Amino acid sequence: MPQYNYVAVEEKSGREVKGNIEAATEAIAAAELRKEGLFATKIKEASAAKKKGGAMQLSLDIQFGPSVIKRKNLMVITRQLATLLEAGLPLIRSLRTLQRQSKDKMAQKVLCGVADAVETGSTFSEALSLYPATFDRLYLNMVRAGEAAGAMETILSRLAGFMEKSARLAGKVKSAMIYPSVVISISLLVTTGLMIFIVPSFAKIFTELLEGEPLPGITQFLIDTSTWMKTRWYYLLAAPFVLIFLIKITYKTKYGKFGLDWVQYYMPILGPIVSKTAIARFSRTLGTLMAAGVPVLNALIIVRDTSGNDLVARAVMRVHESVKEGEGISKPLAASKIFPQMVISMIEVGEETGRMPEMLEKVANTYDEEVDNAVNALTSLLEPIMIVVLAVIVGTIVVGLFAPLATIIQKLS
Repeated sequence: MPQYNYVAVEEKSGREVKGNIEAATEAIAAAELRKEGLFATKIKEASAAKKKGGAMQLSLDIQFGPSVIKRKNLMVITRQLATLLEAGLPLIRSLRTLQRQSKDKMAQKVLCGVADAVETGSTFSEALSLYPATFDRLYLNMVRAGEAAGAMETILSRLAGFMEKSARLAGKVKSAMIYPSVVISISLLVTTGLMIFIVPSFAKIFTELLEGEPLPGITQFLIDTSTWMKTRWYYLLAAPFVLIFLIKITYKTKYGKFGLDWVQYYMPILGPIVSKTAIARFSRTLGTLMAAGVPVLNALIIVRDTSGNDLVARAVMRVHESVKEGEGISKPLAASKIFPQMVISMIEVGEETGRMPEMLEKVANTYDEEVDNAVNALTSLLEPIMIVVLAVIVGTIVVGLFAPLATIIQKLS
């Protein structure tokens, strides 16, 4: 029988535990863990060779890629599934209907597998857990909460709304970055072309006409830079790839990821957008989970793992430890010093009134608007900055090329 490694959360204490279990399938393993009071968040078949009856058996599970539904398609499917369930259709029939209607082959495969698993006796959440590349921990735990509360259509509707708002927020940030990225890229290409193809022609003219006379400092600097770029062009070509590689390697280290996330969170100009986006994501995720009935300790672990920022994840983990000791959420959040006082105050009011999900939703909506305003302000700020930078670069090249002309004209006259 296959052995599975798992990561789970104790439903009573909220403590995260790891271990292994023997079961026929992942769904059965998750069901067994649930009977033991464990809330499975990750289950994976052990890949090591197992000894059985004195013989070594090596299990090879070769797959050319996991079955994944694109995020945009998953958002539409979740909304459609919620609508079908609200209309009174059974779950299996709804899944089969979406499978037939979908034009995406991968979505058809995943929906077929989920429907088959439900038909064989698995719960909806257990069936979804067979496709971890598509359905993340947030999705699975929301569905589990819907199963426990008997309100699957309501939970799926909330989940679809959460995904739509998150996608809208990410789209705003990406669209704002397209314009300056295109302008900067074109400017770099034009400047590189001038330095490699135009400046050497002027350098040859200066050498012939001045006959060894010294060039102005700015002109000599341009010629030296142009010569270096022309002879070391492969450095320029490799620089972006090396930079991306170094960033990825740094992100894989514990302290490197924290350092880069800290820089992003507090850096000028872009920092406010990163911090406001992180706060909006934190508030919306936690509020959605709590509104769905997910226990607060489990919800905090999910928020930690889906925050996307190590700085926020560490703060959430400190909140988790404090809540486990019987404290509230607002005080440890204030102690982290990465959340604004307005957010702390609204969460404190939510704790006092017992309306935490509503307050978190209001915080998320407020910071969605803040991100929108910050993106618009950034776009307005970047335009004059780019104009000034381009003017300085082009002006330096023009001055450097025309500085020797006075000497040349005097010599010719």
